[in-house]
Amino acid sequence: MQNRTNILLILAGLLPISLCIAAGVGAYQILPWRIPRVLLFHEDGFEVLIYVRFPRVILSAIVGAVLAISGATLQGIFRNPLADPGLIGVTAGAGLGAALWIVLVGSGFLGIWGVPIAAFTGGILVTIGVWKIAQTRESVPTVTLLLAGIALNSFAGAGIGLMTFLADEEQLRSLTFWLLGGFGGATWRAIAVTFPVALIGAVVLFRLARALNAMTLGESEAYHLGVSTESLKRWAVFGVALSVGAAVSAAGGIGFVGLIVPHLLRLLGGADHRYVLPGSAIGGAILLVSADLFARTVAIPAELPVGVVTALLGGPFFLWLLLRFKREVVYG
Repeated sequence: MQNRTNILLILAGLLPISLCIAAGVGAYQILPWRIPRVLLFHEDGFEVLIYVRFPRVILSAIVGAVLAISGATLQGIFRNPLADPGLIGVTAGAGLGAALWIVLVGSGFLGIWGVPIAAFTGGILVTIGVWKIAQTRESVPTVTLLLAGIALNSFAGAGIGLMTFLADEEQLRSLTFWLLGGFGGATWRAIAVTFPVALIGAVVLFRLARALNAMTLGESEAYHLGVSTESLKRWAVFGVALSVGAAVSAAGGIGFVGLIVPHLLRLLGGADHRYVLPGSAIGGAILLVSADLFARTVAIPAELPVGVVTALLGGPFFLWLLLRFKREVVYG
């Protein structure tokens, strides 16, 4: 217990440090320890901080937090460390919604809000579809939920591929950059829209911590311990769809955050979700803020898509996790 508390305290201390460094570093350099003075006296760099850096840093922290919490929740539901938010279709659905809007509607209608609204709607609709397909008269079997997610992910991927084929050069560029993910368009207005929705989803998931602990023993065992497993799955899918839908609509497709952070926390402090969920929120924020900092500084004045950076981190981590999981299954 003390070890878990220490880990959470360390992460809580690292978060403001990472936020300050990310706010100060970039094409226009502001030393992190000068930020309070710049804000207080409106010195050079004030507008950069207020209108560019702070919205970007805060939005990346919000997105990283909800992606990691969602990954931790789904790993608990499926009892599988390889699970991530993409399994239930919300990420692919959001991508399909964005692709349909970019290619078939364009930016004239609803302006800058068209793609985020379409992405959020697509993510929610595909998640509902996954739930309805998996649902039987009495329950929603976890295995069926997983298979339905895989099937609709494939369908959404095919739809995105078709839109990519139909897109003209300008639409293809917009679609590609959106699918790779990034925070170049972060604004206070985007935060004001994204944060409440993501917060509601995150609060729902935090309240499931004790039930998720019981679920790690198995669905039957959790039921006999008094956990309504069907209600747990319903609320988990609802919370993940809401959180990830908001995150993906704001930042595009960013993968592996929900896979890396929860598993690292379990390795460091165990599988208690009362520790894993808050730890994932802080760790996910730190990871994505750091990834975004790297993406926009490694090749100044150019900027890498953040999804590429997280994939470069997550790909090797996923392979290591897969090999480790395979050894556990084969050798016990």
